[in-house]
Amino acid sequence: MFRAELLERAARFRSTDGDPTRNLQSCPSLVLNADYTPLSYYPLSLWPWQTAIKAIFLDRVDVIATYDREVHSPNLDMKIPSVIALKQYVKPSEFPAFTRFNLFLRDRFSCQFCGDMNHLTFDHVIPRRLGGKTTWENIATACAPCNMKKGGRTPKQAGMQLYNEPIRPTHWQLQQHGKMFPPNYLHETWRDWLYWDIELEE
Repeated sequence: MFRAELLERAARFRSTDGDPTRNLQSCPSLVLNADYTPLSYYPLSLWPWQTAIKAIFLDRVDVIATYDREVHSPNLDMKIPSVIALKQYVKPSEFPAFTRFNLFLRDRFSCQFCGDMNHLTFDHVIPRRLGGKTTWENIATACAPCNMKKGGRTPKQAGMQLYNEPIRPTHWQLQQHGKMFPPNYLHETWRDWLYWDIELEE
């Protein structure tokens, strides 16, 4: 997906119009840490409405904003929370798990040899047959054609150049990259809490 499309998607917040008829399953709560930043940008920290309401009754969160949609019980009418904040700060781990998804996110979902964002896989920079290990520092995102072209050679042997040397990213670095890839669903009450990587026009 091109950056222009990502930016367009980031600006497409869904309105509260029609909230009273909104399906309950379409009412997730954006979860903020106690410092009022999202617990996670990508994937975005969302809880189902049932989990959010349970957390409210357990006094673990503050309600910041709500949908117009309500749930009812014999003794209670409650608007479904659209934004909640934890009362106790949760310290994120410094380093994320070494997963395919996090690898792609580190490399901004693009091949590190040609920039293509399609048919992504991963490549051992130093091939395993030459002693290369499966670690953050030796794995790069690659499209299938570049992976085939490189084969069991080093980038230098294959005459190919990496855009970025692979590193072990921090949690913060992945969160910064995640801001560039907003999710499909954005409710307008989340607007003040999400700081997507969008350059404002004068």
